[in-house]
Amino acid sequence: MSQPLVTAWYRGHPLLWLLWPFSVVYALVTELRRFLYRHKWLASQRFRLPVIVVGNITVGGTGKTPLTLALISFLREQGYRPAVVSRGYGGHAEYPYQLNEQSTPAESGDEPLAIFRRTGVPVVVDPVRTRAVSWLQQHTDCNVVLCDDGLQHYALERDIEIAVIDGGRGLGNRLLLPAGPLREPVSRLASVDLVVVNGEGMQWPGASVMQLQPQPWRPLHSGASATPVPGARVHAVAGIGNPQRFFAQLQAQGFDVVPHAFADHHAYSARDFAFAEALSVVMTEKDAVKCAGFAAENWWYVPVQAVLPPVFLDGLLQRLRQVEKDHA
Repeated sequence: MSQPLVTAWYRGHPLLWLLWPFSVVYALVTELRRFLYRHKWLASQRFRLPVIVVGNITVGGTGKTPLTLALISFLREQGYRPAVVSRGYGGHAEYPYQLNEQSTPAESGDEPLAIFRRTGVPVVVDPVRTRAVSWLQQHTDCNVVLCDDGLQHYALERDIEIAVIDGGRGLGNRLLLPAGPLREPVSRLASVDLVVVNGEGMQWPGASVMQLQPQPWRPLHSGASATPVPGARVHAVAGIGNPQRFFAQLQAQGFDVVPHAFADHHAYSARDFAFAEALSVVMTEKDAVKCAGFAAENWWYVPVQAVLPPVFLDGLLQRLRQVEKDHA
């Protein structure tokens, strides 16, 4: 996605109205598609496993992956055996593809690999998400499935929908693609089960606020040097939906940040790191899985941990237990 266009969506630009007729067409197609699935004119598939979709209504990252990681941890604490399905954006493999210790970002995509390496739960990628859930049902002992993204993938019936909003950027100009960042109209949020706002800024009725807490830096290279300390000048690299959030996080910790923003899911090469200043490099965990193969000794990544309010977790657990009763 063009960065100038993304900037215009969130900061405004009068020329966006030239795209408004295309947004009207997009809205009509989107609503027709939902109508056809809702009235069973297009086929959707239901599974005996409870399916929880974690998604958004905007283009780009909002914090779905940190939320998915937090849900995996919470569900495990409650005695569940969670698994994850994902489209595997940016990866190419023979589908359905279940990740293993030898998996690479080129096969699975960056986010699924980051989830698998952090948690070890079964993760299956497939552009056809119903095929991925069917694989998990047949080949693993999981008893709940988290779909990382897929709010608009109506061929997969879901039991619980969670929509994530970036608190800092909100919903932009609230127009549908291509005049705005929305995949679906704002009214779609009224139909989901739970809304999560990632960070402070935007407020939404009934939403829970998720805070991302940075964890200790981790090296990409086995022969890492001493970890940089606050006050140090560092190259900050981010190929995520909202790179400014990562840069602001480092600045809040006291680092002198030289920012390098890349497109979401950027396929890195060593040439991307030919910086003029010889400084330590720090990046997100999602970026790190793509850079470990050519990392230098002074490269680091910062994991984050999502903190969710008890009212959200209690509400999710109540819904999940009701789903299990309905499936029994």
